[in-house]
Amino acid sequence: MEITAEMVRSLRERTGAGIMECKSALSESKGEPELAFQILRKRGLASAAKRSGRTTSEGIVSSYIHPGGRVGVLLEVNCETDFVARTAEFQEMVKNLAMHIAASQPRFVSREEVAESVLAKEREIYLAQARASGRPEAALAKIVEGKVGKFFQDLCLLEQPYVRDPNQTVQDYVTAVVAKTGENIRIRRFARFALGEVVSPEATGATQVAEQS
Repeated sequence: MEITAEMVRSLRERTGAGIMECKSALSESKGEPELAFQILRKRGLASAAKRSGRTTSEGIVSSYIHPGGRVGVLLEVNCETDFVARTAEFQEMVKNLAMHIAASQPRFVSREEVAESVLAKEREIYLAQARASGRPEAALAKIVEGKVGKFFQDLCLLEQPYVRDPNQTVQDYVTAVVAKTGENIRIRRFARFALGEVVSPEATGATQVAEQS
């Protein structure tokens, strides 16, 4: 199948990968865009993993106020150098992440931030729900862990479907920028404010460091 310039452009916009990388992935996938995306995603994850141990002492703190002034986000994202922190790609990513946080209401950056006491309480609730529904006792543990996985997907920023492209997670989006910039990137912390919102003590996650891999 012929690999057209439009196919390459579309894949580049979605992944942030270079022209030759996109052409190679499209050729390997025989022109299938979704398969090419998955190929680049795997390559990007491998590339990002090599960078994950690098120190990230630069970056920016950014804010976003949703139109109407009822929701706001303060976000810190780190990278390795001030040069990358000033690039359009990095700053656009931070802006997009802040808008995502405003829309999707995560409570934590990653699952590693979720306190064991919070998970224990969730598991207790899920177990009670499963038993009340009459599920077989042998299936309860699997059901509970499935619900815990959904809890992480709903409330951990890196595992949420990215609002601008639900076919990838926020982690996938950040990984694509890591591959494009050549630097390790981490979402260090964020705070989301909603007018009149009552904040519970357990909703104070998203303050620890989450390395991208």
